[in-house]
Amino acid sequence: MKSKVIILTLISIMLIPIAANAISEAAVMFLLIEPSARTGGMGQAYVAQTDDAFAGYWNTGAMAFNRKKQFGSMFSNWFGKIFSDMYYFHLAGNNYIEDLGNVGFAATYMTYGKQDQLDEDGNLLSTFESYDLSIAATYGYQTSQRTGVGLAFKFILSDLAPEGTGTSESGIKGRGMSYAFDLGLQHKGVDFGQILVSPYNGVLYLYNGIAYLGGFKKAELSGYSILVDKLDFGFNYQNIGPNITYINESQSDPLPMNLRMGFSYRVLESKYNKFCLNADMNKMLANGDPIYKRIFTAWTDDFKDGDFDSISDFNNSIEIKEIIWGVGGEYTYLNLLTLRSGYLLDRAGEIKGFSFGAGFHYTFNKTYLVNIDYAFQPGGELQDYNQTLSLKLEF
Repeated sequence: MKSKVIILTLISIMLIPIAANAISEAAVMFLLIEPSARTGGMGQAYVAQTDDAFAGYWNTGAMAFNRKKQFGSMFSNWFGKIFSDMYYFHLAGNNYIEDLGNVGFAATYMTYGKQDQLDEDGNLLSTFESYDLSIAATYGYQTSQRTGVGLAFKFILSDLAPEGTGTSESGIKGRGMSYAFDLGLQHKGVDFGQILVSPYNGVLYLYNGIAYLGGFKKAELSGYSILVDKLDFGFNYQNIGPNITYINESQSDPLPMNLRMGFSYRVLESKYNKFCLNADMNKMLANGDPIYKRIFTAWTDDFKDGDFDSISDFNNSIEIKEIIWGVGGEYTYLNLLTLRSGYLLDRAGEIKGFSFGAGFHYTFNKTYLVNIDYAFQPGGELQDYNQTLSLKLEF
């Protein structure tokens, strides 16, 4: 039974482009499978552009700008040529409520198919299905005309194998539960001038707080501005939560905490044509440290002697290779047809290559907008390309 749990965990790991050292430390890797064929066609670069029902996964801060009811789903038969009974399903939705913000949900189900339960002598005891499940409540709030922040709270269930006879006194079980938070932010129109003077203004904010309490004159903040109105920024900190336990707490595994950030530039916005360019980076922050330490140590714990000897050594270090990069573009004509392309570079996971996609959009009864998206994206060593399809509805 113990070997069966290990095999199932390794299978789930193969689904995600991630570094080898992080693989050995993180569990429930299905949480990093990115939903939406729209994003798959753009090299998985979407954190700053997010504007649809999948915002509950990609960036809850972007949910704050949505003003319609939105629903989306994605189904994928992962590695269908190799494992015919393994598939992934994601369902999400959100709705704007006046004076409250945007509330929604996101649910992810990953099944690894039927498995055989064997006793210590290799005799068949039963057949069971292994799966992972996550259910999340999502929320986004617009703090200003240009800024939105958001939060997701998710419950996680990983049921890889039932309790068996095992070899230990207590037996071995392959079921674990945990919970996690996501924190998201989207800012429309990046102001590089304000970024430059932010340390100065930060000091003045502190001073003004003291001045308010002391009753003396406040200082004027710097209004220096270099605004790029069509450049948006997105940030998403995912899966912040306690370890998940399958056997006992001493053998618990950290969740795949992940930092994702990026930019989206709206090159063209007209009545008949729209075109944008996106660039994302994300890095999984997984090690054996407590969460409050892991946020910092996961950026440096894989550096070795010699990694700083040259730019080349630094660029080829394990720590830097763990960063996954994605770039992509999207062109839409008449709000009817969309073409997409991108490039994904994951050196640690040995997944790289171009992605392509298309979308069809149709409005009926002048109210309901239906979106059908398809993507053809690099899949790694087991399968050259993955094909995904997603559906969306908004009204």
